[in-house]
Amino acid sequence: MEEQLADNRKATVELNKLQKRLRRDVGQAIADFGMIEAGDKVMCCLSGGKDSYAMLDILLNLQRSAPVPFELIAVNLDQKQPGFPEHVLPEYLGRLGIEYHIIEKDTYSIVKDKVPEGKTTCGLCSRLRRGILYNFAEEHGVTKIALGHHRDDLLETLFLNMFYGGRLKTMPPKLKSDDGRNVVIRPLVYAREKDIERYAGLREFPIIPCNLCGSQENLQRQVVKDMLNTWDRQHPGRIESMFRAICNVSPSHLADPSIYDFNNLEVDWRQQEKAAPSDAPAFERLDVLNI
Repeated sequence: MEEQLADNRKATVELNKLQKRLRRDVGQAIADFGMIEAGDKVMCCLSGGKDSYAMLDILLNLQRSAPVPFELIAVNLDQKQPGFPEHVLPEYLGRLGIEYHIIEKDTYSIVKDKVPEGKTTCGLCSRLRRGILYNFAEEHGVTKIALGHHRDDLLETLFLNMFYGGRLKTMPPKLKSDDGRNVVIRPLVYAREKDIERYAGLREFPIIPCNLCGSQENLQRQVVKDMLNTWDRQHPGRIESMFRAICNVSPSHLADPSIYDFNNLEVDWRQQEKAAPSDAPAFERLDVLNI
């Protein structure tokens, strides 16, 4: 009995620490990227996974003490996957007392009809889901659409784009949709996946697995995830350093002429001569010129 009480106290302390850390991460992201403003109606997209549960939980927590008023609603898209437990989210959200909507659209049949057997269904599935959620947001006066992507998702996407797409690109913390109708925010952008996973376990969220459709695992993403996890174990601090890098970009030190005007780059050699006398060693002159 005493051992059980000790374990419960330990779990409570850990939960409080994690909640404070996630509150700080989410609050900082909201402030840094102007994610939520006074009067916003924020739509939290729930998949039933740990990330979206944690996002909603922390936003509800922050809402109580936020310096500006904003509204939260929860939305889940029931895509009619075989075996999907339709009762889980309504029961959970009903206990929270938050306004929620379950959108029922049979995208599962469309994906199965369009995607050849053995091919991954995730791409088409996500596009259909995004379109439905965007339309719903516009129809219901939503000003911000909140998604549960976290720091590790951004780094994985960065490497996926570099390795397989030849692009230096990831998911931004805040984005206006291509059609200009919606603003997407990612409040968990500073949060670590391992913190979210542990928090979800301690909070005992009713997790719904994302394998009901029978699609293949995204092997490329899993390879990148394994690589990052290995680095995290073998080189503590590397993940944090890489994430800081995507927040600290120097376009002039990359090689994309569409974001930096290399063709019209001119140097005022007279000013450089003043900064580096002609008798200075060559390596010193290069250093002054920042080459």
